[in-house]
Amino acid sequence: MTLGDLIADVLALAGSPVSRATDTSGHILVRQGGSAANVAREVVRAGGAATFIGAVGRDPWGGQLTHALRGAGVDVHVVVRPQPTARIVALVEPDGERTFVTDRGAADELRAGDVRIAWLRGASALHLPAYSLFHGRPLAGAARRAAGSARSGGGAVTVDLASSGPILALGAAEAWRRVADVEPDVLFGNAAETAAVLDGRPETDLLRLARIVVIKLGAAGCRVLVRPVPADGPSARASALPRVLAVSTRSLESRDTTGAGDAFAAGFLVSWLRAPGEHRHSATVLRAAARAGHRAAYRLLRTADRAAILA
Repeated sequence: MTLGDLIADVLALAGSPVSRATDTSGHILVRQGGSAANVAREVVRAGGAATFIGAVGRDPWGGQLTHALRGAGVDVHVVVRPQPTARIVALVEPDGERTFVTDRGAADELRAGDVRIAWLRGASALHLPAYSLFHGRPLAGAARRAAGSARSGGGAVTVDLASSGPILALGAAEAWRRVADVEPDVLFGNAAETAAVLDGRPETDLLRLARIVVIKLGAAGCRVLVRPVPADGPSARASALPRVLAVSTRSLESRDTTGAGDAFAAGFLVSWLRAPGEHRHSATVLRAAARAGHRAAYRLLRTADRAAILA
């Protein structure tokens, strides 16, 4: 289950380096987007079952996005708000550098009272992109309510830091507090995002936020940090050290990597949740989950129509 953003991605692939204040030729696509919706869609592609909770506007894009997500096999619960459906313009330059302009619109208007406990009943996990915690008071309140309900029902809570920009805008201390509030079992982030929230502290401090931390390294693979089990006595000291697992992956050149991180999180979670609870911190299970995440990201990047282009 995911809670957060369902967004229309307007993707502009520049055919040459962008020149300011004039025209640049290229290709423009409109696709399904939103980190929470992306994860839900990719969970289904990875063989899992997924539910999405969010808000859209009373406009054609809201209807198209909802219909497309349901068509991908996701159980969708959306509320309709007067604000426009969220939109993002992503400018991708020839070297792969991406610049985003975001209008989150209705996505931030999901309220705690909109989240029905019945939607969360039986969920093995609730996944929250950090956008759901960092943007807008209504949405953050809905995310906290859903996290509490999921946890009280025996489900795990997972968080993806998603983007360094909102962390820097909010401030590392406040971003840390908001993530800590939902007590994630697994925390995802890339190098820039984890550096932003750490604000100069050592990497292992992330284990204060979650028992398992997955640092995504793109084509280089990932690094998984595991909090030690509390142990007493000098003989247990070695086993009480944090474990760091490095998992490499095959490289795939792709100029447009939009959604790859979400696909990785989806593949990881589907594999990880299949393991019995008492084994989910084992190196074997975590390595298998990381490899499944890389396979999901690789599959997304090699699929030309990967985000179901909207009409």
